[in-house]
Amino acid sequence: MGKKLKMQRRGKGSNVFRKPPNRYKADVEFGMPVLSGKLYAEVIEFIDDPGHSSPLMLVKYDDMKEEIFIAPEGIKVGDRIQIGPEAAIGIGNVMPVSRIPEGLPVYNIERTPGDGGKLVRSAGSFGTIISHTEKITSVMLPSKKSVELSNNCRAEIGIAAGGGMEMQPIMKAGKNHYIKHATNAKWPVNRGVKSNPVDHPFGGKQHHKGASSMTSRNAPPGAKVGHIAASRVGRRKR
Repeated sequence: MGKKLKMQRRGKGSNVFRKPPNRYKADVEFGMPVLSGKLYAEVIEFIDDPGHSSPLMLVKYDDMKEEIFIAPEGIKVGDRIQIGPEAAIGIGNVMPVSRIPEGLPVYNIERTPGDGGKLVRSAGSFGTIISHTEKITSVMLPSKKSVELSNNCRAEIGIAAGGGMEMQPIMKAGKNHYIKHATNAKWPVNRGVKSNPVDHPFGGKQHHKGASSMTSRNAPPGAKVGHIAASRVGRRKR
């Protein structure tokens, strides 16, 4: 009796292929929105969390409540940040995107008001405020794609810390093993053309796919590999 293909086993969604939540130290998201004025908080500690590529910072408000944010580049323990619609312009400050001037870098951006921050959270990444209208703010993401957000969406000012971490050579496969193991990431990733015919649609000894890699969106799990529902492939004509 055969066994399911790897993409079928992963697609099932069992615990074997899920990220281990018990290894993560914190869920990073903004708290309840500050409707008016501003709050002050002091950075008291940095946290290295395997669930986030960027370092985190633990801040304490003046009322002694604590919260965890993604740390920006250039901040240090003892610095004070501001949270609210009337916060000043400064690294690490959290405020609605409508109050942030055009051209400033931002990260940890909310997609909808109050969701806690969903966009641009990885180390070294940042978006850029492009323009404002009466209700909408345009933000350019690191992919150079522009998104239109509500003026009430919040964001942190600055660049997410930890940039350049991927530039350091790994040197050994063992080190890469433990890096991927921390988040249960898929590694190593073997090419389909190097597989056996029973393990992958591109498998066999021909060392090439042997067929088009265009795949239907509704293809069964065992065949859903390659360019899935691609609008086009190949070189773009100039």
